[in-house]
Amino acid sequence: MKVGILFGGRSEEHPVSVKSAREVAKSLDTAKYEPYYIGITRSGAWRLCDGPDADWETGGRPAVLSPDAGVHGLLVLDQGRHETIRLDIVVPVLHGRLGEDGAMQGLLELSGIPYVGCDVQSSALCMDKVLTYLVVRGAGIATPRFWTVGADEKPDPDQLAYPVFVKPARSGSSFGVTKVAREEELAPAVEDARQYDSKVVIEEAVDGSEVGCAILGDGDGLIVGEVDRVALSHGFFRIHQESAPETGSENSTFIVPADIPAESRAYVQETAKAVYRALGCRGIARVDLFLKADGQVVLNEVNTLPGLTSYSRYPRMMAAAGLPLAEVIDRLISSALAGKPQ
Repeated sequence: MKVGILFGGRSEEHPVSVKSAREVAKSLDTAKYEPYYIGITRSGAWRLCDGPDADWETGGRPAVLSPDAGVHGLLVLDQGRHETIRLDIVVPVLHGRLGEDGAMQGLLELSGIPYVGCDVQSSALCMDKVLTYLVVRGAGIATPRFWTVGADEKPDPDQLAYPVFVKPARSGSSFGVTKVAREEELAPAVEDARQYDSKVVIEEAVDGSEVGCAILGDGDGLIVGEVDRVALSHGFFRIHQESAPETGSENSTFIVPADIPAESRAYVQETAKAVYRALGCRGIARVDLFLKADGQVVLNEVNTLPGLTSYSRYPRMMAAAGLPLAEVIDRLISSALAGKPQ
């Protein structure tokens, strides 16, 4: 089976995507699948390469995913001619803008190639924190109190109850996120967030433990990984902001399974599944929540293409539930090809 693996991309999460693709490459069962690695450079150039090694951007051949469903795969430039490679399925290992936000999913829909993960609608919805909160609230699930700041707007500092978190509405991995404790810190935090998105969201700080839930599957047949808890020594959790995240974070560790009561664990998992379904997710997602002292669960965010690096939360949670990454990939591909109803 010919499997296209997309990685890299033009977002600020480009390096994380490359690391995720390296773990996929280690875990993919090459007795079952023939991988075609398509790396996208920061400038947007596509390269068909041998894999996500250190030299992938300078090696390989120019390639593009054809939007023509009759081609059903790649057009590869080779010595002035185009070679066609038909793909059976595509596994996007992309994070952030133009990878996780529905843009790549739209191209894959045009191409007619089955692909792993959320569709155009759910990808776009989950990428926008404001829209995510509105839909989830409509389903009766708690979210933080929040305020939206448009491109030409200024927040009203008097309406906020500090501390608050200022975030780009459509970004990930804590890029552009600032915890604001005082009014005078608000304007610089908004400008920092606008480096990543013109739309900014300001959220109340939720007093609770940060917990996560890895979800795999579609419809009623969802598999849920072990719940994890982010243990902080100080500050707030800033994934992928460290200079060497493989060696650990300066202020956080992950406890898997989470050291929370059994009833809280079950409630977190059921809430995460309800969020996943309300947003129309399929295939894969990580749902991050806050667990308050009174047992209430509040949504933090949803990642539709979570990190799969050696230090990422999703594979750790699934491994703790008895599913190594190789089996996760296998199930994702099988589910996408089966075309199960959502």
